[in-house]
Amino acid sequence: MNIETRKKGDVVIVDFQGRLAVGVGDDLLPRLIEQLLDEGNRKILLNLSDMDYIDSNGLGELVQSLKVSGRHGASLRLLKPQDRVKKTLKLTNLLPMFSVYDTEAEAIKAFDA
Repeated sequence: MNIETRKKGDVVIVDFQGRLAVGVGDDLLPRLIEQLLDEGNRKILLNLSDMDYIDSNGLGELVQSLKVSGRHGASLRLLKPQDRVKKTLKLTNLLPMFSVYDTEAEAIKAFDA
């Protein structure tokens, strides 16, 4: 897995590549989210357009990241999950927990609404 962060205004965009699964950077996502929150970021967009697989461990990391963000008064949203990832979120009834956007511009605009 490869993760990079970048900023657009006051929104931090976390770009994923690869898989979010057992043995692949365990707890990497929650640690990264904690770090971003500690730096004062309150608008976090997880770009999942290049994430091709997520398992139950990865789903747990996503949910944990969402909860930690909420406790810090931050907003964590998802950008463009691939069909396979979106289907997994839907099958596990986790999709309604997240705000999901199809374009980066739409997501960034939604943070300000």
